[in-house]
Amino acid sequence: MPESKRRKTEPYQPPIGSQKAVKIGSPPWLAPAMVVFFVVGLLWIVAYYIAGDTIPIMDILKWWNIVIGFGFIGVGFLLSTRWR
Repeated sequence: MPESKRRKTEPYQPPIGSQKAVKIGSPPWLAPAMVVFFVVGLLWIVAYYIAGDTIPIMDILKWWNIVIGFGFIGVGFLLSTRWR
């Protein structure tokens, strides 16, 4: 039986210079912003529990102070998921 001719194919060569390097890592402002949100949220809740009745703004907000404090902490948590 006769043999078929084999095709000669060149190995695949990706185009040179068409791909840009991907920056791995997070922006430099992310980690400090994350820590600031965590600390501000924690300080807000602690200040509410220690001196909530004597601070006029916190006296008006009542239980919303807990929501605000955990809101800051939640934003810090969302930023921490983007940190590499």
